[in-house]
Amino acid sequence: MNMHSTPQRTQAETALIDAFGERLSLLPGDGAVTLKRDDAIEAIKHGLPTRRIESWHYTDLRRLLTSVPAFDPTAAAKALPPIVEGSAILAVLNGVSSAKFSAIEGVSVQRLSEKLTDGSIAPGMDPYGNDDAIGALNTAFVADGYFVDIADGTALEKPIELQNLQAGGQVHVRFPVRVGAGAKAAVVERQAGEGAALGSSVSQLVLGEGAEVTWLIVQEQPETATHLAQFKAHLGKNSKLTLFFMNAGGKLVRQEIVVRTTGEGADFKLRGINLLAGDTHTDVTMVLDHAVPHTTSTEVIRNVVTGKARGVFQGRINVHQYAQKTNAKMACNTLLLSDDGEFSTKPELEIFADDVICGHGATVTEIDHNHLFYLMARGIDEKSARGLLVKAFVAEVIEELDDETIVEALETRLDDWFVAHG
Repeated sequence: MNMHSTPQRTQAETALIDAFGERLSLLPGDGAVTLKRDDAIEAIKHGLPTRRIESWHYTDLRRLLTSVPAFDPTAAAKALPPIVEGSAILAVLNGVSSAKFSAIEGVSVQRLSEKLTDGSIAPGMDPYGNDDAIGALNTAFVADGYFVDIADGTALEKPIELQNLQAGGQVHVRFPVRVGAGAKAAVVERQAGEGAALGSSVSQLVLGEGAEVTWLIVQEQPETATHLAQFKAHLGKNSKLTLFFMNAGGKLVRQEIVVRTTGEGADFKLRGINLLAGDTHTDVTMVLDHAVPHTTSTEVIRNVVTGKARGVFQGRINVHQYAQKTNAKMACNTLLLSDDGEFSTKPELEIFADDVICGHGATVTEIDHNHLFYLMARGIDEKSARGLLVKAFVAEVIEELDDETIVEALETRLDDWFVAHG
């Protein structure tokens, strides 16, 4: 007779389960939402993911998440000036959205707490797979955020900035966004805060036919915070999505990107920068489904690793059987500046169609000493020369963005990071 013992729960797992029992009556939601929450906490009761789960192989959450802070209703966070000047700000301050925000022509905004209360958000709270730990955590505890609906044909002149600002404790937010047919918009998702916080954030984007969106994720959590995030998108016919992320903080970070092309002619571009320093762990995991014919995608990730930082990029492209004429390319390039730093890359292609163009590649390197010598021979000191080479390595990705104001804003964030960690 074989005996199978259930592993003893970790301190973090116990704290999450206990917190759910204490918080459930305080969380908004009708019966349908409560059922989703119950299912989510059951998934957590089965245990946080370990390296035995393939998609979490490089980020053993059960081992890395050693403690869970309590909810702190007294913590106060303040809205920040926008990254791109003139942006319309929708701020969630320590888990609570503002009831007042400026009206934006062609854009409907609703507090997520209202959609939880009436249950209309319940269908969007389903997990995307059996190993969706971030989705389960967020579904169990999410209390607020914003639902944004951009009307058909709307062309926004300035970005919308979704701010998730933490001041400690636990914070769980969600940003569902629908972009109508033919609409054009830029969205900045800003994740920042202070203190030893645990946060989860789920963004859900649906693009209508011919819609064009540039979405920026700027993550600058303090090096004491755990940040677990998920971005999910469905791309309609002839729609275009450019997703850019910059990770420049956080003690333990997992950013998941789940994208599906649902209409022919859809185009997806992913550009990302991981700036990793100190004793931190950052994981970016992407799953891209080319589900229909005649769709394209390119992914370029640049990583800078210093100190004892550890980084991960897992990228999987699934080309379905009927997705003929798919064109998909993925590249991950890493610059190691420390003997103690690590970066793991796992690109994957799963192709069931036979008329496609697909490829992937990965490189790891150090600073080229010939380039360093060239700059120093022209009177530039070594530290400045190294900084110029590193900045050039990552700035190339930023400069692909079309909007000059966005490029300048991101280069400013880049300069700030180099001042702190160069």
